[in-house]
Amino acid sequence: MTSGALLGSSGLLPQVLQAQTAPAIITRDNARALLPSGVQSGDVGANSAIVWARASRDARMWLEWSTTASFAQSQRVRGPDLLASSDGTGRIDLQGLPAGQDIFYRVTLEDFASANVRSPVQQGHFRTPQAAHQPARKGLRLVWSGDTAGQGWGINEDFGGMRIYEAMRQTNPDVFVHSGDTIYADGPILPEVRLPDGTLWKNLVTPEVAKVAETLNEYRGRYRYNLMDANVRAFGSEVAQIWQWDDHEVTNNYSSSKSLLGNAAYTEKNVELLTARGQRAFMEYAPLRPFGAAESQRIYRVLPQGPLADVFVLDMRSYRGPNTTNLQTQESADTDLLGRPQIEWLIQGLKASQATWKLIACDMPIGLFVPDGKDEQGVSRWEAVANGEHGTPKGRELEMARLLKGIKEAEIKNVVWLTADVHYTAAHHYSPERAQFQDFDPFWEFVSGPLNAGTFGPNQADKTFGLEVVYSKASPRPNAAPSEGYQFFGQLDIDHRSQALTVTLKDLNGQSLYTQTLEPQRS
Repeated sequence: MTSGALLGSSGLLPQVLQAQTAPAIITRDNARALLPSGVQSGDVGANSAIVWARASRDARMWLEWSTTASFAQSQRVRGPDLLASSDGTGRIDLQGLPAGQDIFYRVTLEDFASANVRSPVQQGHFRTPQAAHQPARKGLRLVWSGDTAGQGWGINEDFGGMRIYEAMRQTNPDVFVHSGDTIYADGPILPEVRLPDGTLWKNLVTPEVAKVAETLNEYRGRYRYNLMDANVRAFGSEVAQIWQWDDHEVTNNYSSSKSLLGNAAYTEKNVELLTARGQRAFMEYAPLRPFGAAESQRIYRVLPQGPLADVFVLDMRSYRGPNTTNLQTQESADTDLLGRPQIEWLIQGLKASQATWKLIACDMPIGLFVPDGKDEQGVSRWEAVANGEHGTPKGRELEMARLLKGIKEAEIKNVVWLTADVHYTAAHHYSPERAQFQDFDPFWEFVSGPLNAGTFGPNQADKTFGLEVVYSKASPRPNAAPSEGYQFFGQLDIDHRSQALTVTLKDLNGQSLYTQTLEPQRS
């Protein structure tokens, strides 16, 4: 066919060119949909940060950042290719950032189908902490909680969506710690749930959340679902995050003893395969810095927050032995929860820390009974540290006793534990004066959650480490809906002058429930 024929009355050439340079599927709406999940920042250090994004189709990520909201003297960074093999997710590890600064950034995606099509700009913000060796010039505000979209309570747009994320955003925190259960892969979300007062809770539902997650796409779909919520996206775009995982990223209370053979909800019974898929999806969607080739799925890490605090992120899921009756009298692989390498890393990191406060972000509380059904003989199994007895350490308590003793022997001061998991909020004080095991220094543990899930508790307190429940608040009935108000987060403030640490436990609307101020101990 000659060029003259192409230019005939049929107008074929203009149609061909149009198809090549501006495909019909590309519209303004589609360009906007190219970046559907917003942006997130995480694992921010004094001079570095992770910025995360997801493309709905193959695209390249570009980022521009500046220390001013006007983007004066900005720097532009070419990011990764966002492809279907990672569900369109990708991250940029920004380096060379100034310490102690507000950083403003904007992300755009370039569609591979057409170089002329770019997504609208998505703007974001985070703060870099001061360098650890500098005198504190400003305080630190950290918020934490866990448990998003659990027990079938999803995005209810009539309720305002996951409103607690907006309450946390309004506190203007420097950093947020998500204490695990970032999704509920094992909890189907139904379109409607009738509440005790006769009203309906109405969920936004997608195919991936309508059943338990089994395929990789279904696990990924749980994260995509949470990012459909406007509150979650707004929060993620403004506040640096620190993520850890727990069990619901895969399935409830999973360990090497977990069996799904009797669970009709699952057609895939291989827990190890489900774990691999669930952890793959988490690593794709979490705004965290990969540890490296030596251990690509390692979660435990330390994130310095300037001279006032270091955040030690633990992983109580990946290295645990089987969930058992937890009554062993000697340590073994069956009593591991953190595992020996992680324990040694933590003690050495705490010893090396020059920060005033050492904040341990833990995915489960130390001294609460967290049951996991019964074994074949009808004896209770346990999910966390405590074992249902109030006596001397047994089972996983042996590992915890060794850790607490190691902290004391190293004369490490100002250790505070932050956790979630149990779906209520509490302030716990541990003291050897009340304990069966007494070779440790007193410390505080603060519990807060859920973010958007059913509320339970309070759990029974174990006396092995002298736990005293100083404060707690839970719903009067199990699995209360978020609309009943029993959703919680914690806020931690460190004053840069006195270096005093104040923890405030807050509710769904950001109202203060309980406050505790701790003065730093000097070595």
